[in-house]
This record gives sequence, structure tokens and C-alpha cells, in this order.
Amino acid sequence: MNKTDNPTLEDVARAAGVSTATISRSINEPDKVAQKTRDRICEVINKLGYTPNFGGRALASKRTNIVGAVIPTMANAMFASGLQAFQETLSASGVTLLVASSGYNSDHELEQIRTLITHGADGLLLIGAARPKATMDFLHLRNIPFVIGWHYDNDPQRLFAGFDNHKAAQVMCDAVLQLGHRRVAMIGGITDGNDRAKSRIDGVRHAVANFAGDAVLLDILEADYTLENGGNAFAKLMSATPAPTAIICGNDVLAAGAVVRASDLGLKVPDDVSITGFDDINLATVVRPALTTMRVPQTDMGRSAARLLLARLAENRQVRSIEFEAELIRRQSLAPPGG
Repeated sequence: MNKTDNPTLEDVARAAGVSTATISRSINEPDKVAQKTRDRICEVINKLGYTPNFGGRALASKRTNIVGAVIPTMANAMFASGLQAFQETLSASGVTLLVASSGYNSDHELEQIRTLITHGADGLLLIGAARPKATMDFLHLRNIPFVIGWHYDNDPQRLFAGFDNHKAAQVMCDAVLQLGHRRVAMIGGITDGNDRAKSRIDGVRHAVANFAGDAVLLDILEADYTLENGGNAFAKLMSATPAPTAIICGNDVLAAGAVVRASDLGLKVPDDVSITGFDDINLATVVRPALTTMRVPQTDMGRSAARLLLARLAENRQVRSIEFEAELIRRQSLAPPGG
């Protein structure tokens, strides 16, 4: 793809009213440029969406055969197989992958996007659809092709290779309710900066609200995706009166932490309380009892995201988003109330 719309060093210099040498010094040796001048240059850079070409590449139209991916975290396995499939598909077409993580922080995500583009990335894989206007403006100003993974909606202006998190969480909650559970609680991910976590919480809320019975959603706790946080949230939920008979977790790590803490507290899963997960990572089958969970098609999403991005880089404007279905996997951690 020709990035003919990308701003050049000369464009920035002209708009800022300084020389290209001053622009270069402001970027590479800022202490040698007056603060007032640096501020003006920074304002122009942000307005135009300029990033310097890594390694001295001067032609903005030159394809690098490099693609970037910004994932929320490398701390657990939820993105591992999908990212592997993404990389393998790119590699088969002679494209190199650079990976960065955002820590679920939108400002940090924008920094990582800028860095990847600076290092020559022709396109990007991003996770989830929610991000600030500043990030979207940058992507549009630089004319950067991108695919959104792990999320799907009907926005025709964007390209998705993902699934409906709201619908998947609703399927899980419906399964819990259909087994006879009426007192339900949830341990969800932190929703700030994470539209997938929010959608899963909303899906559970929707399922309970629309259930033709006396079901109640007792509480929703948000927690970072760690075993310890899952365990702590579980203990808090089970200390309430009345206690839930089923706890739906926003991912398998939180659910595994809840299962471990249940054992520490002398509670049996699922006899005393059922626990469900989400993602179906390897941990879901290692913990005992094994987790009932939603299997996310990570490999298929990663492979398809790469194919969509490659097609867009080849200027194929006919490519369309792909929606996948998450699958309910029944294991031993979920049973009717009372065992």
C-alpha cells in the first residue's frame, strides 16, 4: 500500500515555520531546541500525525513488509495462540511481526502504535474497538490499515476478526440459569479501557434481566486478571448473605483463582458453589475441577485477522469483517445448585 497521504518531515517544518534540521534536532536532541519551539513542533506533529521513519527511511511510500500488533497484556495466555496464528500467517507471506503491549492503557496504546509505525509497520492488529479519538485521528491521518481482533460489531467502517463478547457471556449465564441457579454473582475484568470486559458484564446482566423467573444478580466485582485477584473477589462474594450459588468469571484466570480459594475456604466446587470461566485457555483443564467456560476461537481469529490485513495492505477494498462464535464448553465446575 502506498502511504502517499503520510506527512513528511518537510510538511512538519513548513507548518511549524522552522527548518527540517530543527525538526530533527527536536526529535533526536530535544535539549538543543528552545522549549517554545519544541512545543510548536510537537503541536504540529500531533496535528499532522507525523512519525519519523525508523532507520533513516526517507520514502514514505516504501513498503517494509512489517506489521505491528498491540495487545493488552503479555502476562497471561489469553492472546497467545491467536497471536501465534497471526504471526504464522504473516510469515507465510514474507511479512514480519512486531508486538507491543498496552497494559489496558489507552494512552500507552497510542504510544505503542506510534512506535510501531516509526519502526516501519505497514498495518496493525488492535484488540477491541474502544479507543480515544486521538488514537483514531492518528490512524486516519497516517492512513494506517488496521484490523480489530477479539471483538465484533456491525460497524461497516472498520474491519473485525472477532466475536460478540456480549452474546457469548449471555450464553454462559443462560446455561447457569437453566441449571436452576437463581443467586448469581460475577467476577469481571476491569472495564476501564477494556470493552470486552464491559460487554461480558453487560451480557450477564442482560441474561439475568431477561430470565423468566426469580433470578437475581447479587453483585459484580471487577478485578485484574490474576489468580490472586480472582481468589480475593471470590472470598468477598461468598462472605455476603445470601451467598451466590454460581459465580460467572470474566476469564479463566479469575475463575481458576476462585476455584483455588474455594478449596482454601473449605468449599467444594460445584457442590457448594459453581464457578465458570471464559476463554478456554489451557489453565481451564488443569485446575480441579476443570472449568466450564466459553471457548474463544483464538487461532481462527488470529489467522483471519492476518489474512484481512494482508488483503487490505494489497488495497483490496472488498474485504469484509468476519464474525466467529464462542462455544460453551461444559466441564465439572458447573452443576445444579446443591451439587
